[in-house]
Amino acid sequence: MKVPFLDLKAQYNSLKDEISVAFQEVMDNTAFAGGKFVAQFEGEFASYCQTDFAIAVNSGTSALWLALLALGIDEGDEVITVPSTFIATAEAISFCGAKPVFVDIDEKLYNMNPELIEAAINERTKAIIPVHLFGQPADMDPILTIAKKYRLYVIEDACQAHGAEYKGKRAGSMGDAGCFSFYPGKNLGAYGEGGAVITNKIEINEKIRMLRDHGQSKKYYHAMIGWNARMDGFQGAILNVKLKRLAVWNEARRNNAMLYNKLLNDVEGVVIPREADYAKHVYHVYAIRMQNRDELMKFLAEKEISTGIHYPIPVHLQEAYQFLGLGEGSFPVAEKCAKEFVSLPMFPELDDAQIEFTVEQIKQFMAS
Repeated sequence: MKVPFLDLKAQYNSLKDEISVAFQEVMDNTAFAGGKFVAQFEGEFASYCQTDFAIAVNSGTSALWLALLALGIDEGDEVITVPSTFIATAEAISFCGAKPVFVDIDEKLYNMNPELIEAAINERTKAIIPVHLFGQPADMDPILTIAKKYRLYVIEDACQAHGAEYKGKRAGSMGDAGCFSFYPGKNLGAYGEGGAVITNKIEINEKIRMLRDHGQSKKYYHAMIGWNARMDGFQGAILNVKLKRLAVWNEARRNNAMLYNKLLNDVEGVVIPREADYAKHVYHVYAIRMQNRDELMKFLAEKEISTGIHYPIPVHLQEAYQFLGLGEGSFPVAEKCAKEFVSLPMFPELDDAQIEFTVEQIKQFMAS
């Protein structure tokens, strides 16, 4: 049995007719750059996320960068985040001229350990970016309490957490801003690049709208130096179609995760993901941990089961960030997890037989 890591074609086939209509409407309206379909998505996504505003942009990386710029993060500032994330989180900080300052993660939940934040704060610290890794929100209450105490901004990196919840609140809605990616493989994915910033603050909304459009307050009137980070009309139209199904897709992911958990729970040597008491996890990634993961991945590949690693090298050990001088041992939990993570197939259309076959092969490998 072949088990893909992700099956975008299966999802597309279930939407093909509606997607065709959406494409045709963009063509008929020639609404190619921004326009009414993007505006419609912004309204619906803000409502879904339980915020006042959503600003659509061209990627999750741009969302993070523009959110930081809108909050005034600049040369010489420091922003606290985690090393266990995709590099875009740190890149956005760097492209503001600021310095990423890392704190380690919690070994059970894989998100920012709030107990380590205060030790990383100094007079240059301006913001905290908790990452809702794999689709599970970070523990936001203590993070927000610390931020309030030290007058720091909080930008939620919710690029993997569309529809996830923290104590009933949607991921991205609790800080000053929340940032999302609509890369095709995400829980809510475009058919190309896309992203969004959500916020309840009108000044952040207005600033990011200008920043994404060359700093224009109105056409050809540039109030600030901005950039071209607009979402195109096709992506807005596609996301309008797909957003209606996000809740159902997330529930399918959760059901898949529960079946994996049930079947893997008693397998010695395998650590299954844990859902926090405060959270509704949406399982963008279903990552187990084990000692000899490379051998397992090779074994599963021979059985035509595709797997992945999110992420094999923590950001502080990437060549791009060697200038920070943070060597092996700087963040032991993140480093340990990076050596043990294996991401198993996870997508809404994954069926029980594929999950059962995958687990059977893992058990066979562990027994051998």
